[in-house]
Amino acid sequence: MVFSGLAERLQETFKKLKGKGRLTEEDVDQALKEVRRALIGADVNFKVVKDFIARVRERAVGSDVLQSLTPAQQVIKIVHDELAMLMGGTQSKIEPAPAPPTVVMMVGLHGAGKTTSTAKLANHLRRQGRRPLLVACDIYRPAAIKQLQVLGGQLDVPVFSMGDSVAPPDIARAAVEKARRDGNDLVIIDTAGRLHIDDELMTELQNIAQTVKPNEILLVVDAMTGQDAVNVAKTFNERLSLTGVVLTKLDGDTRGGAALSVKAVTGCPIKFVGMGEKLDALEAFHPDRMADRILGMGDVLSLIEKAQASFDAEQVEKLNKRIRSMEFTLDDFVQQLNQVKKMGPIDQILGMIPGLGNMKKLKNLEVDEKDLVYVEAIISSMTPWERQHPQEINGSRRKRIARGSGTSVQEVNRLLKQFEQTRKMMKQLMEMEKSAKKGKLGKNLLGLGKKGSPF
Repeated sequence: MVFSGLAERLQETFKKLKGKGRLTEEDVDQALKEVRRALIGADVNFKVVKDFIARVRERAVGSDVLQSLTPAQQVIKIVHDELAMLMGGTQSKIEPAPAPPTVVMMVGLHGAGKTTSTAKLANHLRRQGRRPLLVACDIYRPAAIKQLQVLGGQLDVPVFSMGDSVAPPDIARAAVEKARRDGNDLVIIDTAGRLHIDDELMTELQNIAQTVKPNEILLVVDAMTGQDAVNVAKTFNERLSLTGVVLTKLDGDTRGGAALSVKAVTGCPIKFVGMGEKLDALEAFHPDRMADRILGMGDVLSLIEKAQASFDAEQVEKLNKRIRSMEFTLDDFVQQLNQVKKMGPIDQILGMIPGLGNMKKLKNLEVDEKDLVYVEAIISSMTPWERQHPQEINGSRRKRIARGSGTSVQEVNRLLKQFEQTRKMMKQLMEMEKSAKKGKLGKNLLGLGKKGSPF
């Protein structure tokens, strides 16, 4: 999980700090030593760490903090705010052109995921009502044009290409003209990359930029390369005046050094992050929400946004009625399972829930997505009547279900027991929500009983 190592160490440090009650300047210094070690261990740029610690200490050792009733909480808030500022402070969005189309130029080295990120960005912005046109300007890498066309076909997004014999600046110019004619309000240009930065690459990219004058130049970099990603961003920015960065493979980067360093070193905000291989696995980057995740505060807003994008409001309302009347069946259970899977990897979802951001807690929960496959197999092996009446499934039926699903009777028993417990728990939650006061934070923590809610 992203930032898992850093999150675990920081949360452990602040747990000790909260246990002290009143704090002295020495207590703060000791905690900040641990924070410094954690940041360096997460591959954050050394100068960035030094400046960060200095800013936190300046704010944390003031009398207003140390003499307050909750000094540890005040220090944690300062660290949170400074972490958010380190990553850009607020969300940085794509700036639309005064007159369409808005032109976005994607740049980067080979292997960073530039072409895939180009398609992901088109998919992400199309959901916001934009009409994108993808442009194949990488005429050098074998099958680069075909790859973009295949991705565009999967998304039903048009791809503009003039083959590999026309100069990229001319392709880009023709694409923008076509977008104006066809009513596409967004043009995303996939450019060529190299294994390393060279003058030939930069000159071509500069020529494209001078020809179409893009509103955004986004650098795509692999988060897992750590400080190398930051160095690449710095060099590209010096030649192209980047407007933002897209960090790919952030879901596989347990350290997070690039995400915490790139804004401070280059001045370029992180605008999007890749959180998986699927074409919908691109997220807008929110510095404050990422700071929440790092400090184990969860990310409820992102969780709600994922749920709203994945769940059908009408189906949810029907499900809520069934839960209230205790008619929740194994068919409903599978339906909800599939809806939850659409939201992304389970560990990412749990990491957004306050209190579950710590990796140790997630490990204790023993979340294994392979288990979900077995659950579906067991339920699929039941007859429609059995799925509607799980309490009536006897021993012989359980043996047949186990054989049909390739599992054991014990696993079938475990699923049925867990389902019954879940059904009772959902009923209790419904009853608790009825008695909850309106406007209370915990009222819709699971979204139960609320139209359009995820569960």
